[in-house]
Amino acid sequence: MQLTDYIRTIPDFPKPGISYKDITPLLINHKACEFAVSELVKGLKGQHIDKVVGIESRGFLFGMLLAQTLGIGFVPIRKPKKLPAKTLSQAYDLEYGSDTIEIHKDAIQKGERLLLHDDLLATGGTAAAACQLLEKLGGEIVQVNFIIELDFLEGRKHLPKAKVNSLIHY
Repeated sequence: MQLTDYIRTIPDFPKPGISYKDITPLLINHKACEFAVSELVKGLKGQHIDKVVGIESRGFLFGMLLAQTLGIGFVPIRKPKKLPAKTLSQAYDLEYGSDTIEIHKDAIQKGERLLLHDDLLATGGTAAAACQLLEKLGGEIVQVNFIIELDFLEGRKHLPKAKVNSLIHY
């Protein structure tokens, strides 16, 4: 199966000059979703994973599917003030400013082995901030998964400690 057949490019979204990679066609097709999940877990054979962590919001979609496939729990990383219990925050820079993400302080136990997932790796700022949060809580990042990686933005450089697995490269 060719997953690129299920990715739609939307020109000038969310602003002029950006070519947005839309995973909605992938989500609509259950066979393509099943294939994507199977490809994302392939590289984990023989690895013990305690939890899957997904980054808001599209990282939740496949993050939950990965957690169910692996038979383990799921932890959300969200934007500020979206989680109800005590949180740990991490600020990071974007190409056009800065942002912050949060995780529940009790979501990760020291020494837990984690799979981090998001839909897209662009500049790497969000994923790097998520890795910092997980490490502050004592988690060990086994792998970081993405559906799509925009190679020309070199976001992988911001994840030097992590094994990175991306299904589609542009």
